[in-house]
Amino acid sequence: MSWLEHHRRSEELAGEAEVAARTGDASRSRDLYAKAAEAEEQALADTDRTKTRTLGISAVSTVSLYYKAAQLDSAERVACRWLGLGSASVPGFAAEQIRELLRSIWSEQVRQRANVGFVPGQVVVSVKGGEIIEGGAPLDLIVEKVQTVQALFYRTAELLRGLPHRIRGGPTRDIVESCRPWLFQAAPGSYQFAVAVQEPRQSVLFDSGEPRPQAVADHFMRILRAGVEDPEAQLPDIVPDAAYRTTFLKLTRNLAPTGKTFGQLEVRSAAEMRPVRLTPETRMAVGQAIRAARPAEPSSEGERQTVSGVLRAVHLDKDWIEVAVDADHVRIDGLAETVDDVIGPMVNHAVVVQVTRLTRGRLRFRDIELDE
Repeated sequence: MSWLEHHRRSEELAGEAEVAARTGDASRSRDLYAKAAEAEEQALADTDRTKTRTLGISAVSTVSLYYKAAQLDSAERVACRWLGLGSASVPGFAAEQIRELLRSIWSEQVRQRANVGFVPGQVVVSVKGGEIIEGGAPLDLIVEKVQTVQALFYRTAELLRGLPHRIRGGPTRDIVESCRPWLFQAAPGSYQFAVAVQEPRQSVLFDSGEPRPQAVADHFMRILRAGVEDPEAQLPDIVPDAAYRTTFLKLTRNLAPTGKTFGQLEVRSAAEMRPVRLTPETRMAVGQAIRAARPAEPSSEGERQTVSGVLRAVHLDKDWIEVAVDADHVRIDGLAETVDDVIGPMVNHAVVVQVTRLTRGRLRFRDIELDE
């Protein structure tokens, strides 16, 4: 068989493995990924050594497929071998992707030795540009992004379980225990952290057809990618419920940079090398999608204004927030469907609030976002 035949066979097997993973058949999925990796490794062996780009693509694919098959020793073997051949055989783009995979492989091996079970794979979040330095970033910025990623995971689990859209309070205990995200350090390169999902300690939680943690992790990436790349057309197919969809979009906007403190945030699944990339332009596009989904207000209701300051107080039950603007404290009412995990991490941070000024000077809430 030629390189092309082996490669096509690998793609077919990988496609079947992805289908098996989505239907919850993890064992069959791993077996198919392993066969796909073996076929791709054979394609790699048959590749003309002068075709360095093809070699690089095939080497990355082989390592990634072994990783998805949870055959970490094989993935490490192929990765180290091709990195060891140097730039004459592996182009720079492929070498960097193999290094990223190798870091994920080593992290996975560490987690396997721990006395805690984790879903195979991890999500790596990278913050770049602006005030970010290699291996370092402002603590408050990173804490806020970690909280947002966690909220996205829990919201995804609630969506898959078919729970009503949550407005107040945090996730229930069984949601937390079903897919608790863990934070791991990642290799320096701008500033990075890795998130892995813990397997529940009691598998009985899933005897009634509840979504497995792997499904939550995979759906998290699908939601985030759709929210960034096509929020108005693709996201409704993945998240049909309008309330959930708005919350996912607002959390995605919270992840994206304004460009003041940092310039780019990337979220990458270890098993899928194409990252979800968020920029200031992403933030604007997601904000536009949020506004487009909001019911129109009659222009006669009042004048639309912007309030910029530091969010000092939130009382969702009583339906108001307080923003410090210079020496004044401005109260804004009418929070409506604003949810805890969207607005909570903004407390004591600079924010921009869109409001409607009503008669007698009252301000009614329309939208809020961070102003780094």
